[in-house]
Amino acid sequence: MTARTTTSLLAATLVLLGCTSTPTTTGAPASRPDTAAQRSALEGFATPVAGIRSGGRISADDLPALRAAGIVHVIDLTPDAETPGFDEAHAVRAAGLAYDNLPIAGAADLSPASVAAFDQLLRDVEGPALVHCASGNRVGALAALRAAWLQGADEEAAIAEGRRWGLRSLETEVRNRLARERCVASAKGPDEAAACHGS
Repeated sequence: MTARTTTSLLAATLVLLGCTSTPTTTGAPASRPDTAAQRSALEGFATPVAGIRSGGRISADDLPALRAAGIVHVIDLTPDAETPGFDEAHAVRAAGLAYDNLPIAGAADLSPASVAAFDQLLRDVEGPALVHCASGNRVGALAALRAAWLQGADEEAAIAEGRRWGLRSLETEVRNRLARERCVASAKGPDEAAACHGS
């Protein structure tokens, strides 16, 4: 057999194999929200409840992957002053996602009004959402206070819920606020209630 005949037979065999084999795919279809690239966009975020991711700061570069991963709404708990070079509201909306901002600068902003606003934002979410601050800590603090003040969880259950959302260094502050609320609730008169706020 000549080299030319061997080459021709090899080529014919390869063509036939290609025509009879089943096509294979190299990954999930682009429309599925579980491809490796899409999963990596969500790796740094917790999933405290179905449909909600929580965690730290995002950038404009993260938005296409977050959208591809199925996120449709971003709730930003940072004041604009924390990211002066990044207009998150504009960038998120330009990426086709819904956006809300509840600025929580720190412990001083962990008020019953902020917790109620946080709760309302979560209830209004339609579809998978990302809730973030710089690290997830403020998200977790609000989630812990929400669990205690609005959902009736005891202190340890509330703290556990907060940790699932990202609570870390604000845990002592959350515990202090819960202790003050218990003190006020058990106070016998306005003087005892006023003393609770000094403790």
